[in-house]
Amino acid sequence: MDQSLTDQPIELKDPKLKDIANSWVDSSVFLFYLEVFVIVAFLFGASYGLWVHRYKGKPNVEVPGNTLYTPQYK
Repeated sequence: MDQSLTDQPIELKDPKLKDIANSWVDSSVFLFYLEVFVIVAFLFGASYGLWVHRYKGKPNVEVPGNTLYTPQYK
């Protein structure tokens, strides 16, 4: 068998057959960009979630006088 014939890709005449199973070059580019988009969307969503639920500062809590370091009794 001639080696040059086996190295050539098989050209499909029906465009319906050009899917992920037969065209790995086109599908790998699509899957790469899909993966990049999903990672960027996940990072953006995680950053937004952390920003929404961030620590908003020290709350003003009323502490009873008898529980202080130097207790104040009546």
